[in-house]
Amino acid sequence: MRILVTGTAGFIGSHVAHQLLDRGDEVLGLDNVNNYYEVSLKEARLSRLLDRDGFTEARIALEDRDAVEKAFTDFQPQRVVHLAAQAGVRYSLENPRAYIDTNLVGFLNILEPCRHQQVEHLVYASSSSVYGANTKMPFSVHHNVDHPLSLYAATKKSNELMAHTYSSLFGVPTTGLRFFTVYGPWGRPDMALFIFTRNILEGKPIQVFNHGKHKRDFTYIDDIVEGVVRLTDHIAGPSDAWDSNAPDPATSKAPYRVFNIGNNQPVELMRYIEVLEQELGQEAEKEFLPLQPGDVPATSADIDALSNAVGYRPATPVETGIKNFVAWYRDYYQV
Repeated sequence: MRILVTGTAGFIGSHVAHQLLDRGDEVLGLDNVNNYYEVSLKEARLSRLLDRDGFTEARIALEDRDAVEKAFTDFQPQRVVHLAAQAGVRYSLENPRAYIDTNLVGFLNILEPCRHQQVEHLVYASSSSVYGANTKMPFSVHHNVDHPLSLYAATKKSNELMAHTYSSLFGVPTTGLRFFTVYGPWGRPDMALFIFTRNILEGKPIQVFNHGKHKRDFTYIDDIVEGVVRLTDHIAGPSDAWDSNAPDPATSKAPYRVFNIGNNQPVELMRYIEVLEQELGQEAEKEFLPLQPGDVPATSADIDALSNAVGYRPATPVETGIKNFVAWYRDYYQV
């Protein structure tokens, strides 16, 4: 198939593109390679893709409506996997306009050509952050998610609403994926595992927020990719059981679905750090700090909907995932 993937210079997008190429799909990758974090890492991810048959790069910003539309027209994708976004909860407190431009305007610029070119399926990245102030665990796609705690979370919730509108009005099949704390090789330098690893190896202290009492549903990148690819092939359809008197947030009478992709095994932050210390052979100097604004103390994914739809449940333990990340980090940075 011809599959357009956005965010192919990014962490998840690059891995997804490789998986699609592995099975013989033709992939057009859209990315503007911005400087939110080190551009050299993004270029390295892209160079690995450019060495492969079936991959074409289009260096485009999502906000550039004309360029996005031309990419769709020229490539004529059958399916779209939209993973590009302005990421980061904490950065959304500093630069909120970047989230509106990329995550809202940019998403509209993806929805419109999907509508006009009758794309078979649009799969897009949401986030576990949409659960916001919810405390009932595990987080279920059937729960209400109307209390975001950051602008980043609000833009991801908005994406789900925008997708539902296009599914309802124009019949565009859409599937939203709520990712839970993704980590692994080629990861993002603004994520905790990357920062912890770099600081420990450089003999610098690490900042441990919420005094280490965080619990996260850390999900290894290979598990995320498997879920994304399986759901890309599982085209969203209307739910016959949907009841307007008792509406289910995860389904609709329109071709619209939302899924959690998480490990379903929350791990305390201090255990995560302990495993990392063991892999590095060094103990971290820790600076314990309170919970940051916009952050949540715990996440846990109910993945029954994912399992029921495509027969898949992520299961990579943090011991395996962190070991693989450290091996990649040492090789990439020659540490």
